[in-house]
Amino acid sequence: MVRSMTGFGRAEVRGDTLVVSVEARSVNHRHLDVALRLPRALAPLELEARRVVAGRVERGRVDVTVQVAPVAGQPTQRVVADSALAREYVARARALAIELGDLGVRGDVPLDWVLERPGVVRLEEPEPADAVAPWGMLEEALGRALDELVERRVAEGERLAYELRHLHGELSAIVETMATRAPAGGRRREERLRERLSSLLGAGAVDEARILTEAAVWADKADIAEELTRLRAHLAELALVLDKDGPVGRSLDFLLQELGREVNTVASKADDLELSQAALAGKGVLEKMREQVQNLE
Repeated sequence: MVRSMTGFGRAEVRGDTLVVSVEARSVNHRHLDVALRLPRALAPLELEARRVVAGRVERGRVDVTVQVAPVAGQPTQRVVADSALAREYVARARALAIELGDLGVRGDVPLDWVLERPGVVRLEEPEPADAVAPWGMLEEALGRALDELVERRVAEGERLAYELRHLHGELSAIVETMATRAPAGGRRREERLRERLSSLLGAGAVDEARILTEAAVWADKADIAEELTRLRAHLAELALVLDKDGPVGRSLDFLLQELGREVNTVASKADDLELSQAALAGKGVLEKMREQVQNLE
């Protein structure tokens, strides 16, 4: 099934204390380029996460953002008391009270004074769980997000394939027009040659053999039979590729290059207005097809 390279997916997995959310976005790219943004606590899982993405997507720029948050109702910060520092404050305060005893300074140290000292009590982000522990949650959330992303890429790919099949039909019709006009162009060239010779020679005899020879040489230079054969073959292959499963973007891009080469050759050989117009129309259709193919995986 043909897939686009553009898509989006989001998923969220809730545990007892944590919520893992994943967003995955993909756009066009010549190769697979994965940009993975993980919280510091999950950094050791980056390699495994990349393998999961690479197993589902084969081409495109994929941006994956992972966030981990506590479940609603869980504290977002925790209170940390540094008892060693508190003891140091108390010891220093008592020692100073003894030293200044003659000045009437008492040595009792109230708790509220200790709690107000810098660094004794502070707020910290909760310590993350062991980084390996949430892999099951991350894998599930990442898998769900990629499922949605791939689903949207498939839907977009189907629309692009439909448009490409329509353009394929247009180009096939243009090729048949070329095939129809090619003999007519040869006859017109022969007629023009006769008219020119008649105007130059007047009532004199016209060498019929020479006319046929010149017409044959001209026809050989302008012959597009081989180009038409290759055009039909490439179009047949293109139709087959559009019905294949998996990545087809590179194959289609190559076929369009070959089709473009043949159409350009026909245009360069064309000595007939309608044949030239058909070649120009073919170039226009190929350009539309290239725009669509650039979006395919």
